[in-house]
Amino acid sequence: MENVVLIIHLILALSLIGTVLLQRSEGGGLGMGGGGGGATGGRPAPTAMSKFTWALAVAFICTSIALTLIAANNTAGSSVVDRLGGDTATEQDTDAPDLGGSLLPPVADDAPLLPSGD
Repeated sequence: MENVVLIIHLILALSLIGTVLLQRSEGGGLGMGGGGGGATGGRPAPTAMSKFTWALAVAFICTSIALTLIAANNTAGSSVVDRLGGDTATEQDTDAPDLGGSLLPPVADDAPLLPSGD
């Protein structure tokens, strides 16, 4: 089910990109310009292309919400520790080498601890 919704979501995304790119530019970004007030209040009449774009946008949002709900349902009640198969914090691996608590490289027994001033 999730794969079907995901494929529909991707098709809607590509269709939405295509319809937005096919629309005529109104000019004057952010609502500036665009003609006189007139009877329509400055907004052009909705065209078939703009109605189709709105329909694609609503469908895209619906599939986004559906994918979110499906993902939340799939992970409900489980955690990362449950998926690992046990309590790994208390298990000690005896085959692992002792890495120590220091980030410094190990010091050889015959090497001087401090650099000489020579």
